[in-house]
Amino acid sequence: MNNRTPPTPRDAVDIILEQWRRERPDLDASPMGPIGRIKRCAILLEQQLEVGFARFDLVSWEFDMLATLRRSGAPYCLSPTALFSTLMVTSGTMTHRLKRLETRGLIMRTASQQDARSTLVQLTPEGLELIERAVGPHVENERQMLSVLPTEVLASLDASLSQLMQALECQQDNTNKT
Repeated sequence: MNNRTPPTPRDAVDIILEQWRRERPDLDASPMGPIGRIKRCAILLEQQLEVGFARFDLVSWEFDMLATLRRSGAPYCLSPTALFSTLMVTSGTMTHRLKRLETRGLIMRTASQQDARSTLVQLTPEGLELIERAVGPHVENERQMLSVLPTEVLASLDASLSQLMQALECQQDNTNKT
């Protein structure tokens, strides 16, 4: 009778770590494990998200921008600065993206009532209708992708990633202050 435990399945990062152990046994490459897996998961998740967005003739950044405006609440309007800060893109990138969504009729720029020199970005009725149709299937797509994990594992992963993100954001804030 064989009492051996079956081997744990290996992933692409395991192979990379083995290669580093073989080539540089003096180097502790273990940090590459979690970072490599996070990066690889992000790529795989992004590919599946894009498939879902394509059903609505959207790409990821378009969905993100429309969703940011939608979740801001009626009248679904934010300053360009608030948008690019939330979406973590440069102002130049934001300008290009705003033009594209404006051309598609999904957003419009309106004068700020508080400051006549500035403009606000607002969902058009078409943009609101599109994000309303897309957000439910998007959340279901995410739910389906995560369904491979048991509930308790998913909760632990979420908590751990939140901790990591907060620590990295704190490091970033401290770096920006110096």
